[in-house]
Amino acid sequence: MKNMASTTARVSHSAEPAMKLVVEISDAADLAPKDGTASCNPYVEVDFDDQRQRTATKPADRSPYWNQTLVFDVRDPARFPSLPIDVSVFHDRRLQDHNALRPQTFLGRVRINGASVAPSPQEAVLQRYPLEKRSFFSRVSGDIAIRIYLVGDDVNNESVQVPAPPNHHHHPQQQQQQQESVAAAAATGDPERMVRSAFAPQQPSAVEQPAAAGNGGDEHEARPPRIFRSVPAAEPRRATLHAVAAPPPPPGQTVVMPKPAASAPPGPAFGLVETKPPLPAKMGPRAAAAAAAKIASTYDMVEPMTYLYVSVVKARDLPNMDVTGALDPYVEVKLGNFKGVTKHLDKNPNPVWRQTFAFSREHLQSNLLEVAIKDKDMIKDDFVGRVLFDMTDIPQRVPPDSPLAPQWYRLADRSGEKLRHGEIMLAVWIGTQADEAFPEAWHSDAHSLPFEGLSNTRSKVYYSPKLAYLKVVAIAAQDVVPAGSEKGRPLAPVIAKIQLGWQVRRTRPGQPQGSANPVWNEEFMFVAADPFDEPLVVTVEERVAAGRDEPVGRVIIPVQLPSYVPRNDVAKSVEAKWFNLSRALTADEAAAGVTAAKALSEKTTFSSKIHLRLSLETAYHVLDESTHYSSDLQPSAKKLRKSPIGILELGILSARNLVPMKAKEGRLTDPYCVAKYGSKWVRTRTLLNTLAPQWNEQYTWEVFDPCTIVTVAVFDNGYVLGGGEGSKDQRIGKVRVRLSTLEIDRVYTHFYPLMTLTPGGLKKTGELHLAVRFTCTAWANMLGMYGKPLLPKMHYSHPISVLQLDYLRFQAMQMVAARLGRAEPPLRREVVEYMLDVDSHMFSLRRSKANFYRITSLFSGAVAVAKWMEGICKWKNPLTTVLVHVLFLILVCYPELILPTVFLYLFMIGMWNYRRRPRKPPHMDTVLSHAESGLVHPDELDEEFDTFPTSKPGDVVRMRYDRLRSVAGRVQTVVGDLATQGERAQALLSWRDPRATAIFIMLSLVVAVVLYVTPFQVVAVVLGLYLLRHPRFRSKQPSVPFNFYKRLPAKSDMLL
Repeated sequence: MKNMASTTARVSHSAEPAMKLVVEISDAADLAPKDGTASCNPYVEVDFDDQRQRTATKPADRSPYWNQTLVFDVRDPARFPSLPIDVSVFHDRRLQDHNALRPQTFLGRVRINGASVAPSPQEAVLQRYPLEKRSFFSRVSGDIAIRIYLVGDDVNNESVQVPAPPNHHHHPQQQQQQQESVAAAAATGDPERMVRSAFAPQQPSAVEQPAAAGNGGDEHEARPPRIFRSVPAAEPRRATLHAVAAPPPPPGQTVVMPKPAASAPPGPAFGLVETKPPLPAKMGPRAAAAAAAKIASTYDMVEPMTYLYVSVVKARDLPNMDVTGALDPYVEVKLGNFKGVTKHLDKNPNPVWRQTFAFSREHLQSNLLEVAIKDKDMIKDDFVGRVLFDMTDIPQRVPPDSPLAPQWYRLADRSGEKLRHGEIMLAVWIGTQADEAFPEAWHSDAHSLPFEGLSNTRSKVYYSPKLAYLKVVAIAAQDVVPAGSEKGRPLAPVIAKIQLGWQVRRTRPGQPQGSANPVWNEEFMFVAADPFDEPLVVTVEERVAAGRDEPVGRVIIPVQLPSYVPRNDVAKSVEAKWFNLSRALTADEAAAGVTAAKALSEKTTFSSKIHLRLSLETAYHVLDESTHYSSDLQPSAKKLRKSPIGILELGILSARNLVPMKAKEGRLTDPYCVAKYGSKWVRTRTLLNTLAPQWNEQYTWEVFDPCTIVTVAVFDNGYVLGGGEGSKDQRIGKVRVRLSTLEIDRVYTHFYPLMTLTPGGLKKTGELHLAVRFTCTAWANMLGMYGKPLLPKMHYSHPISVLQLDYLRFQAMQMVAARLGRAEPPLRREVVEYMLDVDSHMFSLRRSKANFYRITSLFSGAVAVAKWMEGICKWKNPLTTVLVHVLFLILVCYPELILPTVFLYLFMIGMWNYRRRPRKPPHMDTVLSHAESGLVHPDELDEEFDTFPTSKPGDVVRMRYDRLRSVAGRVQTVVGDLATQGERAQALLSWRDPRATAIFIMLSLVVAVVLYVTPFQVVAVVLGLYLLRHPRFRSKQPSVPFNFYKRLPAKSDMLL
């Protein structure tokens, strides 16, 4: 009997499925209320392959946590990819009503296909799914967090819930190597290296290496996959999001991202995640009315954040604390463990501070607010007096209420007795980020910073300078005398040097050379910034030797005076003027802005003149961005600008899973955001030492053209602690949103992935949470914009060459960066250059390949139509071919139906595609950009980030040059083939081949006679039936016209 029992046990064990499905139910958020008290009793029920399991019920909780694991048997692994996994959330009614007819109420469900399940726990991530309706009348809201993966038969339920410890049964040599690596890492003192060494993957032993080498010899496949480690936030935050960061992997394990296929869409790590934050703009009427009491209506796209504001205005009649009778007072505002300190004022019994402190809701750790005045001393600061506030008595203020009036409070000692002398004026209230004091307040997380660092943390709004093109036409010069005191020396070639600020341009030598009246007739364009305080310096120089130019005369023209430089806001010709040249004007005086009139009045005059045509071309738009990412297309002249057509509202909510940028300094990241649209730049406040910042700041722009782009970037502030030489704000990532892809009045809330492309590959540096809304205020004008040119009319009537436009764009970028860098706090050059894509014109083989595949994808539709037509001609589907014949005959008999049929077909295609329209705004596609691992070679990235000129050694440059030559050779072949086909078409009538041309013109005559005597419909029917003939009547050889065309001569045989 015992043997029979053991045999039965072995048989039943072998009959168990070899694969398990594990469903980890983490939590849910914002479930619909069902119990009549604005709550519910949720539980989760999972149904898979006729197996049903459920979690425990969480009473009265709309955002429950379960953290339960359900395990199912996979009975048929071959059918698993086609099996659905139904995750349903129900409300348990039996907790309130034990006699309920229906024990449960539907709260929502999620259906997941088996093909999308992770094959192992190491590759599974925790994801949030929005709950879906079961029927049209279901009322569903919220989302649920689930982690699903497969495990083998050697993993039981306990190992699923608790990560298995690392396997220690390795080869003794492997254990010794690992111990040595851990000891070496411990000697360095680097904790990150110690962790990597302790949990590094084991290397195969000498016995295992030959077996591994026999599996394949491809070096590319042997390369280890890219590994992305998720950095958890310092303080996990509960939010109604549809995707959360995966928990940190267990010891010894890493989350390995598989290589994407070349044609696959971007992976989930680089895709957009839609969210449902509790924004007033996305709530219903009742919720919006309730939210209006908490935050101003102008801030309806951010989550309300509560702050305690303390405005310290001034004090009076303070008592003397020192023996000398002097008092150096300062104020200390203390709330629990957080405090803010004003600057101390020397020997001032009636000080004035006018500083405001803000304490966030997370920092409200005490029931008492203490405002104390102290005397600054060398050894220990003396206590003067204080004022205490009970937190329950502090009023709340909601804009647009007027600011709270400050009041005088008498100081008290530590025992609470009022002092005979000393009062302080304070204003204390509770508000939100919509308060006027919010931008200039000293926030509680930045109270410890010095004043210089604090000024770099505040939110500000900037405006780009007004730019305009300055056109200078150097026509000729008159009576030019050689430089120097040598008499009778022949005149060397003469050039004109034109300088505006750091922009310098030179003409070619005047014609005829050696003449005292040289002629140039050359046109130059410069970028000038309002208020045009930089003068235009024109110098006539004599090229006496190679690399040596001697000035002959100079004139300085003030650009801000319209009498010298007229404003040309229409396409009209400007009169040229003669300007006197002054030889006595030195270069230092030119740099100081000494005008020609002043120089002539103080020094000897000079009779030489120069003929110039000057004008400020304000009818152009000065491009300071790449034309592909432009956010402003308005001309420089105000009277030529159009009225706005809408409003863009941007809510910068938060970010998560940012990479630590200051790990070497023992800090995390000090992130802030910069957004640009048009000439308006906005900068959020800097949040200190966090990987999950929450800004919740909202900004608004006027929209003049819907086909524009708003750019938002995240940076790490490198100046919060003062910053030294070489400090820079490091870039974390950038997001672009095209307004034309947004629906009107819809609030888009998504987590946008932040990515940076480095020489080591593509890296995800975090996720940025944005809320975007585009509101149209003039529908007719907006629709009319689609029929107007993108740029002002001057760009088309008097176009600027591409090379000159690139040069002017670079100069405009430098000018904007220099102007914004002088603001307070400055928007530094590295930030402006990253926002304006200053390096987008540099060569990149990766980007070239991406553009090539973009071109090939454009022809995919034509190729599909050609293949479909080939199938019709070869009668692969007889029914379809017959229908095409009928349609062809109808269109031939009634040709007036051809155009209506074509446009009706386009209309039907558009209506059919409406169901599949994109629900999310487009974002940077890593696959389309050829940026993911497996799509780009590391050397291509290293070449893309190389300096200009190159700093690489000669052998690397030679290798890259050879590679570029091979690519250019293929391009050359393709271009040659295209030229060959065109030359063959020209050879039809050029008589290069007399016999071919004679045949063609005689056939043309015959065809002309036949078409004259034959109705067009008959010809069309004959040609159509010939092209659609049955394969039985087709030959596998090329057709006669094709053979005739291929035999035509081209000019390829004439090339050397």
